[in-house]
Amino acid sequence: MPTVVRKKPGQSDDKLIADFRKKVLADEILIELKEREFYRKPSVIKQAKIKERRKTHRPRSY
Repeated sequence: MPTVVRKKPGQSDDKLIADFRKKVLADEILIELKEREFYRKPSVIKQAKIKERRKTHRPRSY
């Protein structure tokens, strides 16, 4: 799905570009582009997911 930003009446070009940047960041297009830049083996992706889960779900030590 393409990212479309339409110019509103009385809107400057700078404001239009700023709106486009916000839209691109919100759609996470750049993040996906960086992820697809290089091929990652499925095993590497799986290891990264496991590592992320361990980082976020650490048991508390009392």
